[in-house]
Amino acid sequence: MTPDALASALLAVVTPIAARRRPDEALQLTAADVTLERPRNRDHGDWATNLAMKLAKPLGTNPRELAQEIADGLTIAEGVASVEVAGPGFINIRLEAGAAGALAKTIVDAGDQYGRNESQAGNTINVEFVSANPTGPLHIAHTRWAALGDAIARLLAFSGATVAREYYINDAGAQMERFGASIVASIHGEEKPEGGYSGEYIDELGRKVLAERPDLLSLSRDEQVEVARDVAYPLQLAEIKASLAAFNVTFDEWFSERTLHAPGPDGGPSLIDQAVDRLRAQGHVFDEEGAVWVRTTDFGDDKDRVIRRSNGEYTYFAADAAYYLSKSDRGWADKIYLLGADHHGYVHRLKALAGAAGEDPQKNIEVLIGQMVSINGARLSKRAGNIIEMDDIIEWIGTDALRYSLERSPADSPLDLDPELLRKRTNDNPVFYVQYAHARTHNVGRNAADSGVDRSEFAPELLTHETEAALLGALQEFPRIVAFAAEVREPHRVARYLEELAGLYHRWYDNCRVTPLGDAPVEPVHRTRLWLNDATGQVLRNGLDLLGVSAPERM
Repeated sequence: MTPDALASALLAVVTPIAARRRPDEALQLTAADVTLERPRNRDHGDWATNLAMKLAKPLGTNPRELAQEIADGLTIAEGVASVEVAGPGFINIRLEAGAAGALAKTIVDAGDQYGRNESQAGNTINVEFVSANPTGPLHIAHTRWAALGDAIARLLAFSGATVAREYYINDAGAQMERFGASIVASIHGEEKPEGGYSGEYIDELGRKVLAERPDLLSLSRDEQVEVARDVAYPLQLAEIKASLAAFNVTFDEWFSERTLHAPGPDGGPSLIDQAVDRLRAQGHVFDEEGAVWVRTTDFGDDKDRVIRRSNGEYTYFAADAAYYLSKSDRGWADKIYLLGADHHGYVHRLKALAGAAGEDPQKNIEVLIGQMVSINGARLSKRAGNIIEMDDIIEWIGTDALRYSLERSPADSPLDLDPELLRKRTNDNPVFYVQYAHARTHNVGRNAADSGVDRSEFAPELLTHETEAALLGALQEFPRIVAFAAEVREPHRVARYLEELAGLYHRWYDNCRVTPLGDAPVEPVHRTRLWLNDATGQVLRNGLDLLGVSAPERM
């Protein structure tokens, strides 16, 4: 019996009780109102609910008395072995072995769809992350957001949302001019300009620019900078895309900042021009001392923001406004921004922008701030000179170990990784521990096939060992863990769940045989345990996939 099935059974018991106690007031309840939890002490049963304590006051009764009435009705439900009332009104439920064990077949039959849920159905969500300037290689800070952003998008989509992964290309403004000037300086053998970029990668780009434009040196210096910028930019962006692909991260949309500044059709107003007009129409724009302002303090910002200076130049806030409105125009009602540790000041600013655009700052926009990550012993990039490059870290630690370790901690906690630990093939390495459990399920399957054990028979009532009850209990939790992780945008909850599941599987493996000993015959319990083994492998595989981590069949 799945948690959803048990919740429906509880609802079927509670609904007539509520109607009888409050005939004049129809209490509208759904299965979503029934909270089920796994008791910490398994002696208390398989599931517990506080439903009676939640409903006692609306129904005008004592919580324990209501709990007993619910327990009496639930006892006769199919698949329920016993129901007990504890404390002030908790209801502890124990399932029949067959009802609990039936989950193994449910999981195997569902395959890679097990855990998929509709908790985010109807939501259209744009997740923007990484968004590094296309002026150099990605580094370790980008790596953390690449892992977390992709995992959050996977969780949301698996929970029913329509999701887009978006990369905002900062390809306009002063940093692009400095990028081009740095390349030209390298070509001429000069020092980099103030605030410019340095490193071997700039020299490499300079050689590529000259190869593509051998006439470069015949141009004026300003023309050289423009050509170098426009030739090198797509080359550097292609390298960024390659780095992300090696990290198992892909984007649905690469949005160029330049499009916000470009004139509209037939030379009409740009998207930034239009954004100012649209915010003005909402009543939140005012003019003062020749500048145009947005009254963001109306929505909790610490000060009003200039959107166009008195000299007619737009501020970066104008691009933020146009970009936000573009997301809404493209059908994304909800927007998630993943920003670095140095972007705390953007939270109120972006939320205020949502309010000024006529949307709900508490619903339509969410800004997640990630903390820094450090890696013991990591060396600065030889190519970039002053950063720890993503490609170097991937080559050193590996995509799976790096992604998993970045995703198993909350984004708002500083992270210090130990590469030597993550390279070990021991149980001290969390990703190895989980992947090894998955590989072990396949090894058990291969040994079972060699011993003549198949899934031709399924007798769930035979899964009575205490390690089987614990393993089945954890497997039941997976859909709930996925839905909750999606709701709170916390992939680490899936990672920690997988580690717990792996531990329960290893203990089961040590106590329950899938293949008979010696020449003993194959019995129904062996075939049934193979279902449980394969169900565990499926859940481990589904969970790892949500984290963008591979599930090897051999290790």
